[in-house]
Amino acid sequence: MNRLIAPFFALSLISAEAKAASEIRITPNGSQPSIQGAAENFTGTVRVDGLFKGDLPARVGGTVTFEPGARTAWHTHPLGQTLIVTAGVGYVQQEGGPRQEIRQGDIVWIPPLTRHWHGATASTGMTHIAIAEAEDGRTVTWAEQVSQAQYDPATPQDSTGTQTSIDTLSKKQQAIPLIAAFMATSDRPNLNVALNQGLDAGLTVSEAREILVQLYAYVGFPRSLNALNELMSVVQARKQRGIEDAPGREPSRAIPAGDELLEAGTANQTKISGAPVKGPVFEFAPVINRFLQTHLFGDIFERDNLDWQSRELATVGALAATPGVEPQLRSHMLASLRVGLSAAQLRQLIEQLKKHGDAQTVERADTVLTQALAASVK
Repeated sequence: MNRLIAPFFALSLISAEAKAASEIRITPNGSQPSIQGAAENFTGTVRVDGLFKGDLPARVGGTVTFEPGARTAWHTHPLGQTLIVTAGVGYVQQEGGPRQEIRQGDIVWIPPLTRHWHGATASTGMTHIAIAEAEDGRTVTWAEQVSQAQYDPATPQDSTGTQTSIDTLSKKQQAIPLIAAFMATSDRPNLNVALNQGLDAGLTVSEAREILVQLYAYVGFPRSLNALNELMSVVQARKQRGIEDAPGREPSRAIPAGDELLEAGTANQTKISGAPVKGPVFEFAPVINRFLQTHLFGDIFERDNLDWQSRELATVGALAATPGVEPQLRSHMLASLRVGLSAAQLRQLIEQLKKHGDAQTVERADTVLTQALAASVK
């Protein structure tokens, strides 16, 4: 039954004998339960809300939310499909064509019988409204799952073209924890070197700036301001040497405010933490959790010009270089695993931190990672 009510959608519920509606019908928001996308039709966590169908020949559809890394299987629609992206960042690809990025506000038309897939990026969720029309009672024909190599062409492959496990950080990712560690210890000469290496490896100016902005929440405003000044100096010096670094992009969506900001930040915090955050310290000072939810996980994590894996690499690098914050470092090691970084990649992060030159930084990171990995398998 789950397969039949998977998105695009509710096909078996549409009867060829349905009579034309004679009155306007309103389905109140929240009156329908959410439906999980069927495992045979989706990879990852997918939720369908607000399924709708009019009497034939009206279109049918629903609101579909993909968690990071989630996507549909390959499929076609007999009469085509329209997607309206309402939140986040995702991909759409037709067979034989390039994978294309889609963002909030984009409208996607998929022609009839075009084999394709769509879903979220690896680090950012995506929500869209999907609208299709039935032919002979069917709006979709499902095919095989989209492989990791098809989803992410950068996935490492062996000499036969077979997908291998992702166990290495990219050059750009390797630069992030070092930038964070040198910022946390106010080591501006080495921060200068690390920023240059990061920009050489493909970090955009926007991404580098966002790392330094985010880390004020973990190591303080003074270090963040000093590091931003250092980044400005680095970019200017590179320009004088004839190097034009990619500026990158600004956040693509407006940050919510008020209750909507609290709701978004709480959802982000819960996703990264693995469960609603609570404990004695938050009972003793509940306002600190509200600040975390509205500002750190709201104002900052709602900015989509830096993916969550990069944000966690930066946070782990900064906390590893900061004595006395092992509980928070452990939490972010676990968060790194939740946003898709592997244990092997976190081991490689520690190898990068050896370049920081502080044996205690490496020892802290290694000990806490071992604890986090043990906790993650319980």
